Amino acid sequence: MRKFVMAALGGTVAGALLTTQIAGPLIAQEATQQSSVYEQLDLFGDIFERIRGQYVEEVDTTKLIEAAINGMLTSLDPHSSYLAPKDFDDMQVQTRGEFGGLGIEVTQEEGFVKVVSPMDDTPADAAGIEAGDFITHVNGESVLGLTLDQAVEMMRGPVGSEILITVVREGRAEPFDVSIIRDTIKLVAARSRVVGDTVVVRLTTFNDQTYSGLEEGLKKSIEEAGGADKVSGVVLDLRNNPGGLLTQAIQVSDAFLDKGEIVSTRGREASDGERFNATAGDLTGGKPMVVLINGGSASASEIVAGALQDHRRAIVVGTKSFGKGSVQTVIPLRGEGAMRLTTARYYTPSGRSIQALGVAPDIVVQQPPAKPAEEETDTPSIANTRSEADLRGVLSNDSMTEDEKKQAEEERARAEEAAKLRDEDYQLAYAVDILKGLSAIAPKP
Repeated sequence: MRKFVMAALGGTVAGALLTTQIAGPLIAQEATQQSSVYEQLDLFGDIFERIRGQYVEEVDTTKLIEAAINGMLTSLDPHSSYLAPKDFDDMQVQTRGEFGGLGIEVTQEEGFVKVVSPMDDTPADAAGIEAGDFITHVNGESVLGLTLDQAVEMMRGPVGSEILITVVREGRAEPFDVSIIRDTIKLVAARSRVVGDTVVVRLTTFNDQTYSGLEEGLKKSIEEAGGADKVSGVVLDLRNNPGGLLTQAIQVSDAFLDKGEIVSTRGREASDGERFNATAGDLTGGKPMVVLINGGSASASEIVAGALQDHRRAIVVGTKSFGKGSVQTVIPLRGEGAMRLTTARYYTPSGRSIQALGVAPDIVVQQPPAKPAEEETDTPSIANTRSEADLRGVLSNDSMTEDEKKQAEEERARAEEAAKLRDEDYQLAYAVDILKGLSAIAPKP
């Protein structure tokens, strides 16, 4: 018994000595790191004073400090940055859905400005700017070497003024110039319409108006279609939607889910993680869904597409999304500015991160390039316009009542309308056809 006690005591003492031996160097190392940080800050102060006192021209110290802060943040990743008071005000206005500019969401890649997506019904959209375009010059001045905020500042200007941007596009051998007239951008976050017996909801951004616009648009379109019984399904069009507010992405996902996880975020510390779950209630009553995405679908759009895909609530159609799987927190700072800092990655319900990978569609459908006007023709061939009903002395169809014939004609007209859609928007027509096919094989009540 005495031996056991001694062995235990020996173990305790040895453990104490071992702890002391390890802790000593750790404390010394931490002190060294702390000292190094203060030395670096002193170095920053020395450089700042040298610039302020010896630079060839007098400098604006406020701008100098802002540039230093922004440089520190932009060195972290493409989405962290400093927002000066004016930029912070502009950002808050944009989330409310109205601002002045060109109407493009941009990021930075290889030193140039890359278009994430043009926004619907904006000057950039009308000028033919496409997702994936690179902007290399603004009014003849190169953007290479500028921060993203500096390049964006070059593109800002009074409403009604002209800007000339030089664009490099995949598939085009040479850069080309595009002239755009700046305008007030009024974003309609949600638009809804009926195509045949399908409700199509287009979300252009995730701002304060998105969920309410979705809810109102769905209700209105279902009524227009003649009630929920007349609707075969819903297409949620997220193409060229650059994202926005995380809270809105969660609400939009919840609109189509009854239960389960929507998205989780994981930060640097385990305690920073959050999970967001769906609540009961589906605005469509469980109707079949297709989600449309492309390379311009980013951030909040990918949260929605990923959640609905993982829960097998929707078929995702189109091309791979942009791949922005990080969460930025806007932190107000003294002096009325703010810091946009990447604080977490987000994960879909199955636990996958979309960062740099994007959401892969269940069915890949490319959007064909628009045909030149000279190739378009409205003249149908004779073979396509004549049928048995056009022949002289044709027998009548005695198996259908007049009401049934009228219904058949209406169905044919809807099918022809859907066929015309293929020339206007092939991806959307594909989505509508999928829902029509699902409706055709669904068991009848």
